[in-house]
Formats: sequence, structure tokens, C-alpha cells
Amino acid sequence: MTTTPAEKRSGTRRVTFLVALAVFAQESTWNFYESQVPPLLREHLTSAAVVGLLMGMDNLLGIFIQPWIGARSDRTRTAWGRRMPYLVVGMPIAAVLFVLIPHAAASLPLLIAVMFSYALVANTFKPIAEALVPDFIAPERRSRANAAVKIASSITTIVAALISLLLVDDHPKTAFAIPALIMLISIGVLSLTVRDSRSSAYRSLPAKSEDPRTTEPAAPRVRDTFVDIIKDRDRSRLLLLAAIFLFGSAWASSRSLITPYGMEALTMSRGDAGSLTLPSGIAFILAAYPAAMFAERFGRLRVMATGMTAFAAAMILGTAVQNPAGTLVALCVAAAGGACFLVNGVVVLWNLAPSAQVFAAYGGLYTVAWTGGGFLGPALVGAMVDVTGWPLMLVDIAVVATLSIIVVTRISRLRRRAGLVLTR
Repeated sequence: MTTTPAEKRSGTRRVTFLVALAVFAQESTWNFYESQVPPLLREHLTSAAVVGLLMGMDNLLGIFIQPWIGARSDRTRTAWGRRMPYLVVGMPIAAVLFVLIPHAAASLPLLIAVMFSYALVANTFKPIAEALVPDFIAPERRSRANAAVKIASSITTIVAALISLLLVDDHPKTAFAIPALIMLISIGVLSLTVRDSRSSAYRSLPAKSEDPRTTEPAAPRVRDTFVDIIKDRDRSRLLLLAAIFLFGSAWASSRSLITPYGMEALTMSRGDAGSLTLPSGIAFILAAYPAAMFAERFGRLRVMATGMTAFAAAMILGTAVQNPAGTLVALCVAAAGGACFLVNGVVVLWNLAPSAQVFAAYGGLYTVAWTGGGFLGPALVGAMVDVTGWPLMLVDIAVVATLSIIVVTRISRLRRRAGLVLTR
């Protein structure tokens, strides 16, 4: 039976909502984890460096686990599909481990063990839910779907803050249970409504042979995928990963160093400086969907470069008008510009993939590049601040962002030269 355009649009919206729900559930636990686990560690540790090291454990695990599990998911063939089995098993286990975190807080070794277990399990399905977007949704509509996913992810910051405000002081264990419950409800809805074996990407894959003597064309391992990217004479994919790393460095620096910047350069209190990024979170949510629409009309690389330029310009603006109000405006403009990259970056990488067999692996590589930038960017900008001083920190961030703009511009030129402009 032929599917009408209206039915296709309805199916796209349905899948987008379900993927956004899954990401919302995952990020609800992650955001609450980031905000409320450090105080539990501080009950046992006086060193901020050690607390930071333990809190960075999940990112370190993600660098190794997410590309590997993504590639493994790409090779999986079941009646339920290649994504849902991992989500149905992983999310309930992660929810249980998350609930156990405050119960383990009395013992530091036990707390670390539960933290490690949660981070290990949660990283195994973190890239898989987002891979449902390219599985179900055509290339020309992926930016819109990813915008919805990014908006859902951003809203979790507000949800985590509300749970902290209303419950943590009086009912800390109950507070941890709420994000876990959201995750369980999410996977319950997904398990009843999604069979990614019905997706167009899954149906395009080679069927698993019933004859064990038959060599089955399988999705490449993540190592082979990365080697293929490095050896490819068309440098677009490798340059895109470099751009993701560089812009991830600039973005992370603009978030993680803004509190000391407010205190040192703007003479604000710690609390006031820490609130500088709140309006920019709303700006990001408002800009995400328009960033997708503009990308579909004018081209993803062009919109990404424009947004990144706005981000860098906003950093210069914040330096020129160096007061709290000017910084708030600059961070809002920067967040709107950054949305153009965050919404479209992984979509461009998916669309550069040679086949549907490697969507999750490519999503994992995106995470590695972005997380790597998040690791090293603040350290790099911090070193620049040691030389230039805190008043010029936003300019230092703009320098890093400018490097990423140069790389994206280079990708555009390569695609035009090859006659393969990525406009849709």
C-alpha cells in the first residue's frame, strides 16, 4: 500500500516525539547526576580536583564505549530491530543504578562503584536513541528532528533544577527516584510503540543469512570506520570531526569558565556569575527549530558557518560591552548561534555516512569529537587566559571558534569542488 505524504509527515512527527522522549529521559538523569552527585562526593572528599576527576569519569568512559556500542548496534539484527534491544535492556538497569546512588553515599568506595556502574551502563545506550533519527527520517528532514531532540535535552536542565529546588533538601532519595521513573516510563512507551526493524534504514540493510557458511556483509567495526574516514581522499568527514572538536572546545569553554569570568572580569558574586548562562539556555531552545528550518532551506554547512560566526562575534561583543548586561546579551546571541551548529552538525555527519549500516557508529564518533573538545577546550582557553587575563577570555574563546569556522568553510569548498553540495 502506498504511503501518502500526510502519512509520512505524521510518521516522522511520531518518531521524532518518541526519540525526543527517550533523550529527555536519559538527559534528565545525566543533568541531575551532574548537579547532585558532587555534593555527595564532597561529604567524603575535600579536594575539588578529585571530585572533578570522578565526575569526569562518565565522559572518559563515553569516549571509549559510545563509538564501540554504536558500531555494535549497527551490526545487530533482531525482530525488534538493531536499536531497541539495547534501549530496552540498558535503560531499566541504568534507572535502578541511578536510584541506588544516594543510598550508597554513606561509603565512598560504594558510591564510586555505583557511579561507575551507572556511567558504564548509561553510556552503552546514550548514542543509540539518537541513531533512530536517521534510521526513520529522510535526510532532508533530519535537522528538524534533531532540533526537537536538542530542545528536549535542553529542557532537562530546567527539570533537574526544579527537582533540586523542590526535593533535594528534604527528600534527597526521592529526588533521585524521579528522573529514574521518567526513564522507566520513557522506555515503557518506546517498547510498546517502536520497532526499528520497520525503519527504512533497517529494511535497506542486507538480511542476515540463515546459512552459517555464507559470509554476511556486516557493518564495519568502529576502528575500520575511523580508518576509512582517515584514508578517504575526500577529507570532508575528517574535517567535520575536527570542526566538531574545535567548536565543542569553544562551546564548553563558554559554559564552564563563565562563573570565574564573571567573578574576575565583572566583579560579580559567585551566585550571580553562576546565573549568567540561564537566559542563554532559553535562547538556545528558541533558536533550535529555526536553525533546522534555515538549514533545510539554505544548506546545513552554510547555516552552521553563519551560526558559528554569530557565536564568535557575540564573544567579541561581550568583551566590547564588558558588564553583566552586555555579557547576558552576548551569551544569548552565542547560544542562538551555537544552536545552528549543534542541531545540524551530527546531521551532516550522518548524511556523509557511506550507508545506513554505520549511523550509530558515526553518532558515536560525533560524541567522541564533541566530548574531546569539552575535555580539552576549557584547559586550552584557561591557558590562554593565563597569558591574556580574564577580561579577554571571551576573545580567547572567539579565536577557537574562528578556527572551527575556517574548517567548516573548507568543507563547503571541498563539497562544491566535488559537485556534492550538502544543502539538504
